Amino acid sequence: MTDPFDLNLRHLRAIPLIAERGSMSAAAEGVSLSQPALTQGLAKVERQLGVALFERHPDGMTTTEEGRVFVARIDAAFAQLAQATRGGGRGGRGFARPERLMTATQLRAFLTLADAGSFVEGARATGWSQPALHRAVRELEQLVAVPLLERRGRGVALTAQGRRLARGVRLAAAEVAAAIAETGTGAGDGTPLVIGAMPLSRARVLPNAIAALIDAAPRATVKVVEGSWRELVEPLRDGVIDLMIGAVREDTPAGLKQVALFEDRLAVIARREHPLAAAPDPTPAMLAAYPWIVGSRQTPLRAQWQALFPEAAPAAPIECGSVMTIRGILLHSDCLTLLSPDQVALEIQAGLLTVIGRPRADMVRTIGITTRDPWRPTALQSRFLELLGSA
Repeated sequence: MTDPFDLNLRHLRAIPLIAERGSMSAAAEGVSLSQPALTQGLAKVERQLGVALFERHPDGMTTTEEGRVFVARIDAAFAQLAQATRGGGRGGRGFARPERLMTATQLRAFLTLADAGSFVEGARATGWSQPALHRAVRELEQLVAVPLLERRGRGVALTAQGRRLARGVRLAAAEVAAAIAETGTGAGDGTPLVIGAMPLSRARVLPNAIAALIDAAPRATVKVVEGSWRELVEPLRDGVIDLMIGAVREDTPAGLKQVALFEDRLAVIARREHPLAAAPDPTPAMLAAYPWIVGSRQTPLRAQWQALFPEAAPAAPIECGSVMTIRGILLHSDCLTLLSPDQVALEIQAGLLTVIGRPRADMVRTIGITTRDPWRPTALQSRFLELLGSA
């Protein structure tokens, strides 16, 4: 699939103007291009996509169905860039609309450097010379009229404005990628789907939904990024991942949207031969007599564990969010932990682990989907969301 940064930004900026004004010449004036140059530029974009965005008529141009989809996404992309650069220039030294002057080369260089952390590594990643990379980023700084980088030893780090711009560029690139996916040749199934997976989602709901998606859309490509809520939320905000699946927060964070999938009941889990395995209903005092493996602080799972012991929490020498690691510790110790039985269903079926006592009716956490707000999914993303709801 065509990379978003392979498209000329000036040509992309002109496409909504062509749709609005219905004229190549009127749009060319709006982006300071000659009509022949814009005609060639539009033709190149359509060749890269493999579809026609406009129908040509003697008296003007009208958008095709693909063109209307493309225009909406491009408008959203430039809105992200505009928001990321708003109020950037100090003392009025910046351009009034810097997003209209940026080039794909500058944005590619800036994101590469932001990810690489140094000009040496950035040059290696792009194959450019260090002076060329430095020049592209310096030109971008001149457009926004604020420092985007600060040197730290042999590397560089983003300033606050740099982090804001990097997020805007990534979100804009995600919109352009969606435009390509929805309108290009073979639209839909070929676009990558990037999923942030929190621990519980990996046990049942996510594998089932991915398997169903691949069956329904064999050309789809899926990338799963595993991590905790804290590790995944910023990549979600940046547009690096499309959606997160796992335990939702009690209060929805600003800029995000949460949709519940199901309620998950938690249970105390231990090895099959644990001394409490035969206890039908162990008391909090009995549970407190053994060491615990707990989740990270400020997570729903940790809050549920603390609710088990309202007076005094027992010893919890191990803090861990990896189910694989927790399983290994449980098998070789008398530790207890609080998990969903679904997360260790295979080990329970194999007789290696067991549920201690009865699952607590009051120990429930909501598993759901977290996305950016606003976020408009592609056709493939929408299909996956439907499959998640039925998994």
